[in-house]
Amino acid sequence: MADNGQVAAVGDGAAAPAGDQQQQQQQPSMLRTILTQLFFMYMINTLFRSGKKSGPVAGTGLNLFNANQSMDLAVYLSENGNFTDFNCSECLLWEEPELVFGSWTNGPTKDGKYVFSTNITISEAVQNNGSLYLHAFMTKTGYSPDSTMSTYHRLATVNATKLLTKYKLQPVKKTANLLTGETDQSLPAPEADKPRRIISFWHPNLTINMLDDHTQWPRDGVPAPMDTFVQFDNDTGNYFPVLYMNDYWNMAKEYMPINDTTPVLPLNLEYSPLTIFYWQMYLSQSMKPQWMQWMNEKEQATDEEQDSFKETLLETNPYLLGMTVVVSLLHTVFEFLAFKNDIQFWRTRKSLEGLSVRTVFVGVIQSLIVLLYVIDNDTNTMVTISCAVGLLIEMWKLPKVLNISVNREDKWLGVVPKITFDYKSTYIESPTKKYDDMAFRYLSWIAFPLLLGYGVYSLLYQEHKGWYSFVLGMCYGFLLTFGFIMMTPQLFINYKMKSVAHLPWRMMTYKALNTFIDDIFAFVIKMPMLYRIGCLRDDVIFFIFLYQRWIYPVDHNRLNEFGVSGADLAGLENPDAAVAAVTGEANHDAVNTETVADVAEETEATVQDDAEADAEDDDDNDDAVLETSTSPEESGIRQRQQVTAADE
Repeated sequence: MADNGQVAAVGDGAAAPAGDQQQQQQQPSMLRTILTQLFFMYMINTLFRSGKKSGPVAGTGLNLFNANQSMDLAVYLSENGNFTDFNCSECLLWEEPELVFGSWTNGPTKDGKYVFSTNITISEAVQNNGSLYLHAFMTKTGYSPDSTMSTYHRLATVNATKLLTKYKLQPVKKTANLLTGETDQSLPAPEADKPRRIISFWHPNLTINMLDDHTQWPRDGVPAPMDTFVQFDNDTGNYFPVLYMNDYWNMAKEYMPINDTTPVLPLNLEYSPLTIFYWQMYLSQSMKPQWMQWMNEKEQATDEEQDSFKETLLETNPYLLGMTVVVSLLHTVFEFLAFKNDIQFWRTRKSLEGLSVRTVFVGVIQSLIVLLYVIDNDTNTMVTISCAVGLLIEMWKLPKVLNISVNREDKWLGVVPKITFDYKSTYIESPTKKYDDMAFRYLSWIAFPLLLGYGVYSLLYQEHKGWYSFVLGMCYGFLLTFGFIMMTPQLFINYKMKSVAHLPWRMMTYKALNTFIDDIFAFVIKMPMLYRIGCLRDDVIFFIFLYQRWIYPVDHNRLNEFGVSGADLAGLENPDAAVAAVTGEANHDAVNTETVADVAEETEATVQDDAEADAEDDDDNDDAVLETSTSPEESGIRQRQQVTAADE
């Protein structure tokens, strides 16, 4: 069955062609994956510490193999799960004598590793969804794994079995060119009247690990899931060493289907010792698919996330990876703060002067497209919920920028009441509406030709599941590639009004910090180029906002984000509060709606008292007041004094 192969590096075997990654594999999904992996690792490590005994304890078992024990390894291939035919020379695949238990310096490369590569010829039964098992036997030197031999000893032998063929649903092509019906994928088309078959798959790499551990385990105190691997001897009370079949680093996308076109398969084996820490990590990851089934996660989404996580570990510098974990937690905090300040800004906003209302409408459309796209691509539940919440927030803003009225007397078709939408008066009466209309008119000259061109390109050169998926994919790809154009109306309004005091800077700052974190993920983790372009254009737009904030000075006569101007607060006894309200640098959490109302009421009363006092002075000293009011020098001095007091 097997041909003698030369020693070669593990990983040289052929791999199945990887399918195209979906463009919706984005940072939120990867962030969720990293946090989930850390949770599983922490859980297994905690369970291990709870069961491990540091010193000699009554009722605990020892490892039956001593440290530096000389061992022999024998590996067999069989189509039966229970192997007993040790006389079958064709079944013997690999022998490695005189290994040293716990040695990390032996082997050809002096790192404790031994590797073996060969090509195996499989039977027709295996080619037709049959099973193929690998049986590894580790014995103390001088003993035989064959129970019929006189050199066999039960306490000197440990074995492990691994099913090499993996069974999964047959992959089918879901996309094709809508014009020609052709596809570049080498997969069969799905048949509507037949269910998908379960077929066998093959991966050429497997690692045989011998756990280097001599912990004194109590018989009933080994924590799960390690208790399924640590086997105790009933007579001595000691336990057998763990021979672990490790395929963790095998990517799901590298598995190749087995059929009549694959009579010969490559196989790369490696033997190496394994520490208890890494064993815990592997066990925690092996438990993840079971947890995902309890959470109703799709197998395909789980495999893709696992592959992405493994590639991150393999291809990323450890220090950079550690920094990525830290900023992942910061991303969650900043996302919550941005959400909080965005809600607070629109909840307390009384004037729409300087804000692009049409951008709010575009935000609703964008959020709807993203939500429909991730649903169409069977994205995991957490990402879908996140997109749905984003859509609800954008829709919640609509009553803040529109007057929505329901006419129950005038109905469509005599059943549905008519709903009318009108702009807020603060938006219509200010120059903002004119600049907003002008910006979107210029925007349409650029956006619509680009959308049409991208749609033609997508239709001619890309594959889609159907016309509905084509429309969603075209809109989503356009948003990622040219989405920055949709943010330019606010920049245009800022330019025309020569002010940025009306913008929610706290919320924008938190979102900008998240954008910088997205940049780290986009270039550390393997992601589509469209997503990386999207992160870059967000950075450019934010820096333009910062430039506008620098070149446009603070106008004390313009309303800030709380609807209060510096001129209204110039008469307050506390100049610091006035300056804070004007510049927007006061604590947003401390300044609430009631405080703003009190300030406005106090300001109105102060202005009214001043007006009454001025009226009395006008009656008594008309000439003096007229002379004072018409003196430009004194008027300029008074204005400079007010501004100086506010700045202090």
